[in-house]
Amino acid sequence: MVTERNIVVQVILSIITCGIYGIYWFITLTDDAALEAGDTEFSGGKSFLFSLITCGIYTWYWYYKMGKTMYTAGQKNGVDISDNSVLYIILGIFGLGIVDYCIIQSDLNKLAVKDNPVAQ
Repeated sequence: MVTERNIVVQVILSIITCGIYGIYWFITLTDDAALEAGDTEFSGGKSFLFSLITCGIYTWYWYYKMGKTMYTAGQKNGVDISDNSVLYIILGIFGLGIVDYCIIQSDLNKLAVKDNPVAQ
């Protein structure tokens, strides 16, 4: 079960910590998406490590993979989530990766609400 997170707080913490919290957010986004999609091979720690090793090149694949993973998670859980793979890449090209994070978190929040009937 994923945790619902306040997107504004996530962005503010990422800015205040000069991106360090953004690393944590990247890892949790990836882990939560993989958990909801049932993908045991895709993990936040590995994705972050591969991004470091490849000097950010892996991040382009991550954008694509997250779009596909979120779409799969939505289908598995009966939640309407679009395949935003191309959108994530385009936003990344323009340096708007944080917007990708916000969209992914918004979709994960939909899944969190579905998983937690008390929150509905």
